[in-house]
Amino acid sequence: MAVLERIQAEVDAHPVVLFMKGTPQFPMCGFSSRTVEVLKAAGASGIHTINVLEDPEIRANLPRFSNWPTFPQLFIHGELIGGCDITLELHESGELARMIAEVQSA
Repeated sequence: MAVLERIQAEVDAHPVVLFMKGTPQFPMCGFSSRTVEVLKAAGASGIHTINVLEDPEIRANLPRFSNWPTFPQLFIHGELIGGCDITLELHESGELARMIAEVQSA
């Protein structure tokens, strides 16, 4: 399977997907760490994460797939939400908690 198809399959298979550096238990950059913290604070549980450091093909091609240059990248219901800054803004406005609650009640 081509890498862009693999990325699409991950995004399609899980309601919340976070492409990040490291894992939620051991994030390998501050932005990934902060995004995981904010998702947990918004009530997210069982987030599907992909460590881009372990898959150089995904790391190299995800920016082309999403048209977003940096990591982490959060997808909800197949739609790119954004990176750390946007996720943080959505959390501060209360919108992230609403989005997560909607996903988890579906």
